[in-house]
Amino acid sequence: MSTPKTPRRSSLGLIVLWMLIDEPMHVYRMQKQLEAQGKDRVVNVRSRATLYQAIERLVRDGLVEVAQTERAEGYPDRVVYAVTEAGRETARAWLHEMLRTTHNDYPDFIAALSILFALPPDEARRDLELRAERLAAELADIDAAFADAPEGLPRLFLLEEECRRAIVQAELAWVRSVVDDLREGRLTWSEEWLRDVAAAFLPDQHQDTPEGS
Repeated sequence: MSTPKTPRRSSLGLIVLWMLIDEPMHVYRMQKQLEAQGKDRVVNVRSRATLYQAIERLVRDGLVEVAQTERAEGYPDRVVYAVTEAGRETARAWLHEMLRTTHNDYPDFIAALSILFALPPDEARRDLELRAERLAAELADIDAAFADAPEGLPRLFLLEEECRRAIVQAELAWVRSVVDDLREGRLTWSEEWLRDVAAAFLPDQHQDTPEGS
């Protein structure tokens, strides 16, 4: 007998599950609520197709089920989804895991930094300057969201924006420091220097070659 497959955790899946715990709803309403609540700033829901894909996976995993189909003359049928008991339990488990876990799934930016030397220093600096501009714009958008928040809104409902602001602000400061070091020549490299570093710090790639190879 095969062991039941554990559903793969996802941030969008978690948000969808908690929306459906509140009440069953169709995809169009989910998308509007995500946008109205600002959740589209913290999960990837750029298109309704993305949301449909997430729900289809939740259905396959037995966490969500079709509750009913709404029919209205002149409009396409709308499928209303509801959370299952397994979905309720999984949502709580995912929430606990996401709050406790400290690692992310291999962010693109960190992967790119690990081979920054593949670009000439000036090109790397220009890309990071552009990133800094975009981070500054994102920070301004977050500050605008705080300014637009209803007066007296409890802090509990602003925690996600507080966290986003702290992360973006810290990254912006760090990226600007790297840009400054690149601009002033404190951080730089060349092909010759890279070869010297490789010879000094990387293991000899031939040392484990079997004899006779």
